[in-house]
Amino acid sequence: MVDKQNDYNENQIQVLEGLEAVRKRPGMYIGSTGPKGLHHLVYEIVDNAIDEALAGYCTEIEVEILPGDIIRVTDNGRGIPTGIHPKEKISAATVVYTILHAGGKFGGGGYKVAGGLHGVGASVVNALSEYLELTVYDGTHIHFQRFDRGNYSEPLKIIGDTDKTGTSVLFKPDPEIFQETTVFDYETLLKRLREQAFLNAGIKIIFTDKRNESEPVGETLHYEGGIRQFVEHIHKTRGVTPLSEEVIYVNGMEGDTFAEIALQYNDTYNDLILSFANNIHTPDGGTHETGFKNALTKVINNYGKKFGYLKDDDKLLGDDVREGLTAIVSVKLTNCEFEGQTKGRLGNPEVRPFVDKIVTEKLMNYFEENPTVAKAIFDKSVQAQKAREAAKKARELTRRKSALESSSLPGKLADCSERDASLTEIYIVEGDSAGGSAKEGRDRKYQAILPLWGKMLNVEKARIDKVYGYEKLKPVVTALGTSIGEDFDLTTLRYGK
Repeated sequence: MVDKQNDYNENQIQVLEGLEAVRKRPGMYIGSTGPKGLHHLVYEIVDNAIDEALAGYCTEIEVEILPGDIIRVTDNGRGIPTGIHPKEKISAATVVYTILHAGGKFGGGGYKVAGGLHGVGASVVNALSEYLELTVYDGTHIHFQRFDRGNYSEPLKIIGDTDKTGTSVLFKPDPEIFQETTVFDYETLLKRLREQAFLNAGIKIIFTDKRNESEPVGETLHYEGGIRQFVEHIHKTRGVTPLSEEVIYVNGMEGDTFAEIALQYNDTYNDLILSFANNIHTPDGGTHETGFKNALTKVINNYGKKFGYLKDDDKLLGDDVREGLTAIVSVKLTNCEFEGQTKGRLGNPEVRPFVDKIVTEKLMNYFEENPTVAKAIFDKSVQAQKAREAAKKARELTRRKSALESSSLPGKLADCSERDASLTEIYIVEGDSAGGSAKEGRDRKYQAILPLWGKMLNVEKARIDKVYGYEKLKPVVTALGTSIGEDFDLTTLRYGK
């Protein structure tokens, strides 16, 4: 017998009208309804102000966190158009905040370059806010409209006169949507706003947290040096020493597409490449980052061959030439193709050869004009290559050894008898005397003791070949049973704590 309640017919097909779709599936538009999505709301509104700056009409953006975790973003741009929209028959500003896929970034001449591409940023923020208040200054009048969960009862109205232009958006995220938290993290917002100030040399972003009314905190973010200063800031905050005094900077333009790259090497073994497309961080990289990496590898290899430092069949790999590198890759283009609304990766295929060409030509010129810097970078890459090869040999040796010694544990280890790893714990103690005391006081069934002596290696600051070859570290690796590097396997861990 068929259960009539489970019928699937035309009555089950729902059509979500307007912003209802956003409230029903917020994750589709902002990634998540956790802290990440909450902060994404601020980025969407700030990005609109930044786009106005990119168009050449805005020089100052003010971002405030007000008591009650209410956000206010004010810019001195042109102000959102307030005239009646020919098709929708309501104010253009109301259209932007209530209709999905409405905006000035679809090729209507409003913006050449923009981070907001889908025309959903402003309306999504409105839909996911308990309330939003929009104030537009058009040089003559002040226009105002209030929305509650995306809906409005009164149209945009004039509330006063003014001689200034710009837009102010005040919103309170809806706790019905953001059930985990509606509290903004100052440092998270500061990091993003600082990025925007670096990526748009000359723009001023004033950020203030006014939640503690007696003691507001804030910063004015303004960097004339742009992404060069970004690299310097990263090195300063990480406490690393640059290999050369100046940051290498190259840029180029082709049609409406602009790319700029700032890079500097430091004395560490880690690399950090941050890529951006139209001011939006692309954590998963994309065609701009790939173009940069390919060109960098090619240029350093060509330099080595040209000056006789590399033999014909010798070749440095990408990992070798990026050791100790900090780089910012920023592209600005008319039509960005991002993967997904949260824009993690740039997909435009034409950007890769464009960035590759700029870096190949201009970096080679820089190397030829600055031989001391070029040689220092090349030597560092060669050292990285040697370390990689040494690490490979050490890893193979470790693999062979562990295969032969699979049953043998370090001689100093006092193991426990329990075989269920989730119930056991290992104590790593300093020296034999501490080991003796620990062994006397332990529960033999669940607790293992491993005495170590001598100075331990700081593996974070050491090259991988040193880690593989370090005698003091081997007992730890063997006792834990997970192996290291490429062979690391957490499922073979011998102890739970």
